[in-house]
This record gives sequence, structure tokens and C-alpha cells, in this order.
Amino acid sequence: MTELWVERTGTRRYTGQSSRGAQVLIGSEDVEGVFTPGELLKIALAACTGMSSDLPLSRRLGDDYDATVRVSGAADRDNELYPQLDEILQVDMSELDPEAVQRLLVVVERAVDRVCTVGRTLKAGTKVTLAIETE
Repeated sequence: MTELWVERTGTRRYTGQSSRGAQVLIGSEDVEGVFTPGELLKIALAACTGMSSDLPLSRRLGDDYDATVRVSGAADRDNELYPQLDEILQVDMSELDPEAVQRLLVVVERAVDRVCTVGRTLKAGTKVTLAIETE
């Protein structure tokens, strides 16, 4: 299993790490060149949707199709949560007839609903625990 952690690199600045060698810069909104934790949550959702839709879309449109998944949602700062996240999957299906588009849309929505772990977790909710280790 891939290990994940963040290391503090400054005031409200962290670097996210994975045991596979990946890194991501994390910080507050006023710091250039970093993602906020909320932005990472949204990107994880969009990436999961894109990856979950990849197989059905590539089967029908070919391996070189272009797609963009946009995600948005304002934070409720009184409760410190995102009450709603909205995704838009943008993909060119102009070469398909209208019936084929409708069939493909159904297949894509089913694939995302079935295998997008991030979306499924957000919709279902999850238990989060925190342990604090001191030296």
C-alpha cells in the first residue's frame, strides 16, 4: 500500500509526499504555486471522475480523445465544509449520432457511479480518526 504524508515546510505550507515519489505543494490561498487542501479534494474528485470514465470513452472515441473535468464548489466557512461540489465532464462527441451519444452518456455515468472511489466516499461520508503522537 502506498504511504502518504505531509511535511511542514513553513507557516501554513506543507509538501504532500507519497512512497512512490510523488510530491504536491500545499498551502493557504495567499501563497502562489500551491494547492489548498480543499482544492486538492476537488482535484481528487475530478481526477477520479476522469479516470473512471476513461475506459468507456476510449472504447467509443479512441485512445486519443480529449477530456477535461471541471469541478467547483464554494466552501461554507461557518461550518468549514463544502455543501456541494459540481463537476462538468467536457468531451467532444460530435462524431457520434445523437442516439450513440445518449447511450455513451449512460455508460459513462454508470462507470463513474460504480468505480469513482473519491465520489463514492464523498457521497457516502466516511469516518475519520486522528491520533496525535508526541515525542
